[in-house]
Amino acid sequence: MRIIDLTTAGLWVAVIGLFLPGCGPRPDPSAGELVVYSTRGERFVQPLLDKFESETGTRVRALHAGGATIVNRLKAESRRPRADVIISNDVGALEHLRLRGLLRGFEPEGIESIEARYRALDNSWFALSARTRVLMFNRDLIGREEMPRSVRELADPKWKGRFAITRGGNSSMIAHVSALRREWGDEKTIDWLAAVNENAGAIMRGHGEIRRAVGAGEFAFGLVNNYYFHQQLREPRNNNVDAIYPDQEEGMMGAVVNAAGAGLIRGAPNEKDAESFLEWILLPENQREFSYASLEVPVNPRIEAVGEAAHISDYRVHDMPLSALGGVWEDTRLLIERSGLALELR
Repeated sequence: MRIIDLTTAGLWVAVIGLFLPGCGPRPDPSAGELVVYSTRGERFVQPLLDKFESETGTRVRALHAGGATIVNRLKAESRRPRADVIISNDVGALEHLRLRGLLRGFEPEGIESIEARYRALDNSWFALSARTRVLMFNRDLIGREEMPRSVRELADPKWKGRFAITRGGNSSMIAHVSALRREWGDEKTIDWLAAVNENAGAIMRGHGEIRRAVGAGEFAFGLVNNYYFHQQLREPRNNNVDAIYPDQEEGMMGAVVNAAGAGLIRGAPNEKDAESFLEWILLPENQREFSYASLEVPVNPRIEAVGEAAHISDYRVHDMPLSALGGVWEDTRLLIERSGLALELR
């Protein structure tokens, strides 16, 4: 059973049903079981889980939900964990969970393929695919030379009404603001958020809405993760778009990078199956599938980037370690709220 939105009572009943004995198909008694909580898009994750089930005979039960929902659920279940593995679209959330003792480290086979800066100190979580914050623009409305060169410029009134951003509670927005806090300090970051909130032509629920709106010419540009640009290029229409990797000039902070990955839940009821899955997903072909399904960039340097995507070593990247995101995850949400940018859309 797959749960996308946990906001209604009826779906909470569905969630409870997911974990009640006798619900769903009976497992093969000779096979193991794996319970996965995922904050990543279901269409990207479920095929990989189905592949693991097919190849290993291990039954997989998945709960797909938003980042805050999954994090809060894991905290609530900490004394009696119900899940084995978390797949997260935001390694900041994974480190946040590790710092609270909710993930367990181990030494999975194949972990050396992931650079140390893209995994936890104890390997309790590791990144698999990276995404970079870019300014995607509609080439019918604005030229590359006219585009802002830095995200700082979005606070300039000259751009009022011409771009779109996501709600403040989006995991990529939280990670981006965390990097800005490190670079600028909290007060300047709050001022920037307030100005961007005022200037934005629209604040949207997700990046998919932004890329479609920019492609359709509703806005000149939008702040998105780079793979949304790649997705829009593949649309049969409204695909006359391009992207700027911001803050690339000398003295600028570099583009902000976040990543998606997986972690081992401490006290996992199906611990051996969880470890087996994490070693399985580290196999090169599965790392590739994890990244390519969403058009992200593999963090493993031995795996080529998809299509027209730039390799992560081809541009200036902000120097904030991804593991540092976890320590400021909650504080950044509060800071975004203080700025006036809504965490959620009502």
